[in-house]
Amino acid sequence: MVYVVWLLRATWIAGILPIVIASVPSPKLNAFHELMILFARRGKIMQSSSKKFSVPQKFFCHFYILAVVWTTFLLVATSLYAHKTAPTVSEPVLYSSIASHLTGVSHELSLHKSRSSLKGNNYKIWKSVFLLLLMETQALRRLFESIYVFKYSPGARMHIFGYLTGLFFYTAAPLSLCCTYASEVFRFVAKLCAEFVVKGKERMQVTELDLWGHVNLLMHLKWYVWFGAALFFWGWIHQCRCHAILGSLRENDEKVDDYAIPRGDWFEYVSSPHYLAEIVIYGGLVVASGFSDITIWLLFGFVVANLVFTAAETQRWYIRKFDNYPRNRYAIIPFVY
Repeated sequence: MVYVVWLLRATWIAGILPIVIASVPSPKLNAFHELMILFARRGKIMQSSSKKFSVPQKFFCHFYILAVVWTTFLLVATSLYAHKTAPTVSEPVLYSSIASHLTGVSHELSLHKSRSSLKGNNYKIWKSVFLLLLMETQALRRLFESIYVFKYSPGARMHIFGYLTGLFFYTAAPLSLCCTYASEVFRFVAKLCAEFVVKGKERMQVTELDLWGHVNLLMHLKWYVWFGAALFFWGWIHQCRCHAILGSLRENDEKVDDYAIPRGDWFEYVSSPHYLAEIVIYGGLVVASGFSDITIWLLFGFVVANLVFTAAETQRWYIRKFDNYPRNRYAIIPFVY
């Protein structure tokens, strides 16, 4: 468990640091800044004639196919693990009785501590399940949009480094939401698979799922979880609207340079409101996690650093492209940047 957590944290830090360094306004870092911009370019801000080390931008759908498959697996596996490890009454009583005889601690106090520990652990597992549910809604919507909403130009490209970064992100992001129990969940799944191979389907022990009980447990999550979920869906709805606006701009997807100034919703305030909405979405996950998970904070930090950096380049492209571009629009954060 510790190794998974620290590996994820190290990779997020490794992703954040180059972006932060490239954002430092120093002439000595200009070459590094340009290199990072090259890696981040895609679509309209990338020369359509430049195909070296690039892939079609429509490959974006690969990210969301991966995200849906991987998040669904983690969601199902973590839910089954949470169901199997739900605290029982008999086990705490047994262990607390033994502990009371060996240590002299009162039976009632030991029992109370055992139950509290198990209850707290079980709560954290189901909170991870809830975070994965939120991630699943995001992945499914993005997959739908990549197929039916966006009209990618035939010449639209993205740098291969950006493509690989996207594949990494949608592998590591869902895992970061449940990384505390990842090792246990994987061992649990491996044990189930081994049991299935040895015993076969007919001899497998079938455990009846208490669906309503699980829903009821999720409904009793703490207030900050639901506040984070509300923040998540606020950003989720606005990103959906902004993506619909961007998709409607290209009436003819055969035209390579058919661009227009997007208007409406958060576009009235910033040039990249879909990026701003993404930051709100992952900020909602931080809130829903209870602010205490460093791995989720680092995931959020990577999202902010990456999107702010990309939004700045998008802002510059809009200003160069359109003489009448609204000068009062900020790049990504209203009234700030």
